[in-house]
Amino acid sequence: MEQKTKPSITASFSYLPLEETLEIIPRKENLFIGIPREDFFAEKRVPLTPSAVSVLVNNGHEVWIETNAGENSFFFDNDYSEAGAKICYSKEELYKANIIIKAAPISDEEIEFLQPKQIILAPMHMPALTAEKIQKLQNKKVLAIDCGGIKDQAGYYPIVRSMSEIAGVFAINTAAQLLTNNGNGKGVLLGSVSGVPPCKIIIIGAGVVGETATRAALGLGAQVKVFDNNLYKLMRLQRNIGQYVYTSVIDPFLLSTELTTADVVIGALKPHKGQTPLVVTQEMVEQMKAGSVIIDVSIDFGGCIETSSATTHDKPTFKKYDVTHYCVPNIPSAVSRTASQCFSNIIMPMLLDSSKYGSFNELIKQKQGFKDAVYIYNGCITNLHIANRLSLKYTSIDLLYTSNQ
Repeated sequence: MEQKTKPSITASFSYLPLEETLEIIPRKENLFIGIPREDFFAEKRVPLTPSAVSVLVNNGHEVWIETNAGENSFFFDNDYSEAGAKICYSKEELYKANIIIKAAPISDEEIEFLQPKQIILAPMHMPALTAEKIQKLQNKKVLAIDCGGIKDQAGYYPIVRSMSEIAGVFAINTAAQLLTNNGNGKGVLLGSVSGVPPCKIIIIGAGVVGETATRAALGLGAQVKVFDNNLYKLMRLQRNIGQYVYTSVIDPFLLSTELTTADVVIGALKPHKGQTPLVVTQEMVEQMKAGSVIIDVSIDFGGCIETSSATTHDKPTFKKYDVTHYCVPNIPSAVSRTASQCFSNIIMPMLLDSSKYGSFNELIKQKQGFKDAVYIYNGCITNLHIANRLSLKYTSIDLLYTSNQ
């Protein structure tokens, strides 16, 4: 049997300790946040609630809020003051903050208050976007982020998803009211009563709005039929609802036939390249029952029903061919307190994350979901869709980050 030899160790060997490579944790940055009062777009939401402000302040961040910014959501100056925020009495003072957070798109008047290197976190309403507004933002050299375009780790848009859930439930609640005599409807109960045929609802679109509206309508006992050209979405809706639902691709002849017997039609199609596809024609609406209701949630991007025309929260409906149309953009603003809480629950953790990364710029570098939401950086347009739509020059944000290193 072969004998194993032991390793020989001599004085010629040198044992030196190796340096351990440790992760360099960036220095935590305290944020300076400003929340202006929304004076445009009939907006009643506020992006941060007093409880969210309290969390931020307790983590060492500074929050300024314009007076009466939250009153339409029943969050008052005293609530914010007790949470640790400073109340500002002019927009000029408020816009000294490094980070401006808004619940509505930034207006032309507010652009004048912006300062170079300021971070603007606000929704971007594509139909209202103009080349002039984008060029003004470019001239201000701000970092503009579309909060609706931020993706989470799962690849979803959390703010859009949350607001879509609100819109889906609200659409059913609104339809229920508009069908009643008090709502100038034909006196139909949206629901099920023994011995009476249930209300029939057609939902066009199987996304988050359509799925939430379907769940709410089924809960009331209504008969629901869902149309969408995306079979995956239809299968997902069936799976998530947990019960059988009539689903179909958008076949014009079949859809037209179903519309003639519908009590409620909800348009909830997702826009493609900033425009919602038109699937319900004027002739289809003419054939609908008198006193039926159309709620076009897609009106923010033009609507998916030909007879739709944007209305307001103050005057939300009109009648055409004896069919009541509800076509209000920005539906979540009608339930501003709930919508503000949803908005705040998403934005506040994002702000805390940015301070942990050392800065907002570093957070954008590290998280692709944030990087994709940036559309103005250092005076350049970094969103290809906006650049193509407005015939402006596009620059990759990755290229800009590399050149700044």
